Amino acid sequence: MAKVLVLYYSSYGHIETMAKAVAEGAREAGAQVDIKRVPETAPLEVAQKAHFKLDQDAPVATVEDLANYDAVIVGTGTRFGRMSSQMAAFFDQAGGLWARGALHGKVGGAFTSTATQHGGQETTLFSIITNLLHFGMVIVGMDYGHAGQMTLDEVTGGSPYGATTIAGGDGSRQPSENELVGARYQGRKIAETALKLHG
Repeated sequence: MAKVLVLYYSSYGHIETMAKAVAEGAREAGAQVDIKRVPETAPLEVAQKAHFKLDQDAPVATVEDLANYDAVIVGTGTRFGRMSSQMAAFFDQAGGLWARGALHGKVGGAFTSTATQHGGQETTLFSIITNLLHFGMVIVGMDYGHAGQMTLDEVTGGSPYGATTIAGGDGSRQPSENELVGARYQGRKIAETALKLHG
């Protein structure tokens, strides 16, 4: 059985919802799955004033946790076309894992959320994937087996580089069923790959 970590940072809950869907897909493939989040780095008063979702259930991950899994699927909202500072700060502490090659050959993937359709989804995914490649991980995106990413019938996220959702400028839009199907699909594909490589 492959062990999969869904690691996320979510300010307003959109990525938290996507993380749960990614985990569902990985479990469908027979993997043992944990969902963890990275620490919040914004001061509490700033987070409260910005109405961050501070009641998330997932335990907080440590950098050393990453070495205990066959696959790590990383999700974070975009910040000006790149990953959030909270996720970047977490990876910036992983030099020891990099130095000893602790993540070489493990499977990695990325998912994200933006306010708008053109808010930097793909560049944010690439900013995550770049980190994972530097750790020596094998990257699995969201292939076109999830045909929902090609629909023109609705506004939707989705990219061959990873599952995505669109939150709306005020954060009021929640992940659509099509976006959640994509997240489950990617989670399943990553878990299936991990099972083939490490199961």
